[in-house]
Amino acid sequence: MRGTIGVVADDTTGANDIGVMFSNNRYTAKVQIFEEEMTIEADADVVIIDTDSRLDSGNLSYQKVYGATKKLQETGCSMFFKKTCSVFRGNIGKEFDAMLDALGEEFAVISLAFPKNGRTTIQGIHTVHGQLLECSAFANDPVHPMNESELVSILQEQTVRKVTFIDLSVVRQGATVLRQVIEKKRKQFNYCIIDSETQSDLTIVAEAIHDYKVLGGSSAIAEELPKFSDQKSIGNVLTDLKINDKNGVLVVSGSLTPQTKDQTAHLISTGVPCKVFDSRKVFSPVEYAKEVKRVSLEAQDLLTQGKDVLIMANNEEEIVLETKEMGRQLGIDPLSISKMVSAAISDVTKNIADKIDLKRLIVAGGDTSGTVSRKLGIKGNYVLKEIEIGLPSGLALGRHMLIVLKSGSFGNKEFLSLAINHLKNLSA
Repeated sequence: MRGTIGVVADDTTGANDIGVMFSNNRYTAKVQIFEEEMTIEADADVVIIDTDSRLDSGNLSYQKVYGATKKLQETGCSMFFKKTCSVFRGNIGKEFDAMLDALGEEFAVISLAFPKNGRTTIQGIHTVHGQLLECSAFANDPVHPMNESELVSILQEQTVRKVTFIDLSVVRQGATVLRQVIEKKRKQFNYCIIDSETQSDLTIVAEAIHDYKVLGGSSAIAEELPKFSDQKSIGNVLTDLKINDKNGVLVVSGSLTPQTKDQTAHLISTGVPCKVFDSRKVFSPVEYAKEVKRVSLEAQDLLTQGKDVLIMANNEEEIVLETKEMGRQLGIDPLSISKMVSAAISDVTKNIADKIDLKRLIVAGGDTSGTVSRKLGIKGNYVLKEIEIGLPSGLALGRHMLIVLKSGSFGNKEFLSLAINHLKNLSA
């Protein structure tokens, strides 16, 4: 593993997730949002391009990942990693294919397990906190419901390339044996998914695969790969954050996952005021504008008093269902409704950030994080410090502020409270 490591991630929170895995090993990691005319400076050990393509059509996601991979190739990257959701949501087949096609390669090793976050793969079957993937909360994902647990089958449905897996029993025979089996698989298959149940298993996998050109899957393996590299870090490019903000910390939630619902409920229970956006207002331009203005002004007033504030779309089940039904009657599909709500939340966030020069922001939800970042003109971020597993803080690029962009399904109940204190300590 030599030279800059190039990563392509399909959403903003996933990009930061893998970034912090590398930075835990003293590598500098930088996330950049994909643009066709973007330029990349190799001023970090790991350059991660966020294509924000998980909710795109298959063809559009292919084009984005192909273009992002080419950009990384031009930068001189020597290893390439296609970061996916840790439960294979999204256009995984199209995106893996796009990376191989862009590089002119025909083989990639994939590790999806993330034991520290409850994701394990045994005999090619993926589980989440002990539940089969098809029985987990991800079975109810509104866009990419996960209705099966066999990873080979999930990926094979999305690609004409051949997919196989290597069982945990092989992994536990050690890196040398595992490498030999991978090489045999390479002669007949294009994608090889490898089992892991524990972090120790991932260490063995990393030793066996650390010098393959193309890797993919969840971020967890990235915590182990640097242990087998002789690459020297270019050093920390961030010596002085120079963040001064007397306002409170703004927390924005656009995720409906059980984890984020628990986190917002806990934050409210600690006394943090919450301003709720009525999602039913997104269908009328007049009502939309009034609601955005109301929430913005109420939050601004509290933030300028130095109080932390939570902004969120109403997540009560009856309101969510009513919003979906209103959209259905107007011929609007659930994905489009979700994007409309994210857009509203991002409009509120921009109003506030512009008015009071906000410097500290936390966003919960992958799609919402991407939407808010684009609205604020954020082009990416340097990865700073890990708050919880896979959840780092960052210094934004394109807008001088400290940010935390949280995957909807990650984090303990207290995470949002921890993140607020973390940003306050960083800026202090």
